[in-house]
Amino acid sequence: QLQASGGGLVQTGDSLTLSCAPSTPTSRSSTMGWFRQAPGKEREFVAATRFYYGNTLYADSVKGRFTISRDNAKNTLYLQMNNLKPEDTAVYYCALTRSTLILSNMENSGAYEFWGQGTQVTVSS
Repeated sequence: QLQASGGGLVQTGDSLTLSCAPSTPTSRSSTMGWFRQAPGKEREFVAATRFYYGNTLYADSVKGRFTISRDNAKNTLYLQMNNLKPEDTAVYYCALTRSTLILSNMENSGAYEFWGQGTQVTVSS
């Protein structure tokens, strides 16, 4: 299971850091990511990281503002969100698959096996 936390109500330009802690240790072959879903919209990819290669991928809409990272010692995934905008308002979900996804599949929500319960991020204008 995945436990996501860190959401809240902030103003435009503020920062937030989301955390996601799997209940069991993740393997070196895992891929983890963040997705979000705004009201009335489909779930969309935000960012992902492949543990084996140590590389990351971002949606164009968050590139340069969001940073995905992992603390191996704490077995925790983070999403540092800076310069937040009202269009970032959504429920944010963390996701995990035990395999090393190919780059082109990291944005595919169907490629992930496990999902957190979601944490609400609301950015007021």
